[in-house]
Amino acid sequence: MARHRRGVLAALAAAASLALLAACGGGGGDGGSGSGRTTLVVKTFGQFGYDELYKKYEAAHPGVTVKEENIAKLGDYAPKLQQWMATGRGAGDVVALEEGILTQFKADPGKFVNLLDYGAGSLKGNFLDWKWQQALTTDGKDLIGLGTDVGAQGMCYRTDLFKKAGLPTDRDQVGALWPTWEAYLATGERFTKAGTGAHFFDSSGSIYKNILIQQGDHTYYDTSNKLVMESNPGVKAAWDQTVRMITAGLSGNILSYSPQWNAGFKKGTFATIPCPSWMLGTIEKQAGPENAGKWDVAKVPGAGGVNGGSFLAVPKQSKHQKQAADLVKYLTAAQGQTAAFQAKGNFPSSPQAIDSPAVQGYTAPYFGNAPVGKIFGESVKALKPLYLGPQNNPINDEVTNALIAVEQGKLSPDAAWKKAVGDAKRLVQ
Repeated sequence: MARHRRGVLAALAAAASLALLAACGGGGGDGGSGSGRTTLVVKTFGQFGYDELYKKYEAAHPGVTVKEENIAKLGDYAPKLQQWMATGRGAGDVVALEEGILTQFKADPGKFVNLLDYGAGSLKGNFLDWKWQQALTTDGKDLIGLGTDVGAQGMCYRTDLFKKAGLPTDRDQVGALWPTWEAYLATGERFTKAGTGAHFFDSSGSIYKNILIQQGDHTYYDTSNKLVMESNPGVKAAWDQTVRMITAGLSGNILSYSPQWNAGFKKGTFATIPCPSWMLGTIEKQAGPENAGKWDVAKVPGAGGVNGGSFLAVPKQSKHQKQAADLVKYLTAAQGQTAAFQAKGNFPSSPQAIDSPAVQGYTAPYFGNAPVGKIFGESVKALKPLYLGPQNNPINDEVTNALIAVEQGKLSPDAAWKKAVGDAKRLVQ
């Protein structure tokens, strides 16, 4: 999970720090080591932006030390987490759960502390409704985790390429070009006909995922965890819409995070890309200082969008469950989410944090001072709760691979769809 470092708004950060300290309350150990100190081990991936929050928590809780053990890549973290949970050791006291990982554990919530037993039920209003629902078991009896960030979605675009194609470059006017994905396709056709030498977007995977999450309250699974990929019209509608964009020649067929993709930001190989808040840092890094101001951010087509997001949970194997649950509540409070946003650009899942001046007033200098706090906030608030089943991520990977086969001319759209459905069925057998 790539994360972008934001500039800190000093006065607001100081105010948030005071609020956090006030909210901490008293501390104390729960019988940890012989030295009288309790060490809480937090397992994370990527960058959650908690370094300063840990220090504040320790200052307000004498006798408690927080130790973060971080694995940079989610792909390396996920199998280790599975191993820790399967063997009953190694997970520490708090673990980060990416939303796709969370869905796999919801069918067996007994491996985690039920945070409702530690007063988390009163915190429901502190999270976007759909974010809260993601961590709640279907029967509503267990809350596995509390939300951290959400991959709030915008549409990043190259102003110089839009100008070259005779399209508007002002972000509000650009957003008005695509109130729907059909309008986005039509804009892409206009862009392609202009002959700029660039593709309209990088590849189909992120386009498909954005369309998919706007199609209803579930995708590949229904709420009873039955695979409904083939019978859910929303899935096929997202597929068909994406295929139309591919066949219209809008895709650059450039795989995400490949060397060609990285270079594409600098060279202007593609003109638009759905960009979660955490991707802004990637774009700035890859495009380089010489392209500052050429990239901008507009609203995403349709009714909002989110790509990724995480939670904090307490494994049952923790020897300090009460203190670990307290730390989770502290880190995911509105003030904590605001501080993490200021540190690493992780967009909050708390409505109070989203509406705070620190978030709403944030602009991205590299992107022409785009008001990304406002753009991303509107995006996440427009979404409705979406149920993700236990193998959601692996199934989505199979669909993405099938779309790549269409892009590369290796399979027809019909053959690729049949392959994706067949692969999904084999995954859940």
